[in-house]
Amino acid sequence: MFSPEGPTVRELAVQALSSVERGYDLLAPKFDHTPFRTPTRVLDAVAKALGPAGPFEDGLDLCCGTGAGLAVLGGLCRRSVTGVDFSAGMLDVARRDLGEDVALVRADARALPFTAAIDLVVSFGAFGHFLPRELPGLFAQVHSALRPGGRFVFPVAAPPRPSSPAYWTLLGFDAVMRVRNAVRRPPFVMYYRTFRLGDVRRELESAGFTVELRPLAEFGLRADGSPRARLVTARRG
Repeated sequence: MFSPEGPTVRELAVQALSSVERGYDLLAPKFDHTPFRTPTRVLDAVAKALGPAGPFEDGLDLCCGTGAGLAVLGGLCRRSVTGVDFSAGMLDVARRDLGEDVALVRADARALPFTAAIDLVVSFGAFGHFLPRELPGLFAQVHSALRPGGRFVFPVAAPPRPSSPAYWTLLGFDAVMRVRNAVRRPPFVMYYRTFRLGDVRRELESAGFTVELRPLAEFGLRADGSPRARLVTARRG
């Protein structure tokens, strides 16, 4: 993260003290040089898993950022590919890198400007920016944007075990963010431990989706035999 191309500690601090939108506007020019960008390995695994179900007609990358996930849609959708994000800075970088072949729309994911217009919605790494109470509204928006039979697809990593350093790192990060949001406005919503698969599945089903989980074999199994990563496919009836 602290490579010459990436953000400095000071730049990250300024971002964290801003709103989510303003923070990502500031980070956008260097975002692709941070660990926050979805790894190519994840993108490739999702594209491979979706391949047999395609091709699709119209695709949407929800919270597309600088556009890493749009390449997945480009290989799966025959007619159109659209990215939606509420950060103008992130969309500017995506537009510079992707050109005119992709439609980029500045919009809040909780108020999507589409109705029954999309066949495949994907999202990568964005759900930490939504509080649990916002998920019903978010999923309802995606459901409304999809055509009947359309799919909402995203990868979910297994949570780290309490015995692992990653667990305590994420716990500490979330604690710091909660303190920051208690003392400063506007809040910067970015929590790594609030997107729990069981709760997410229930909210998707409540929104009218039929939900399927499948392991992403590329990431292997944990010691107890459970998948390290799963692909969630929520289908509109």
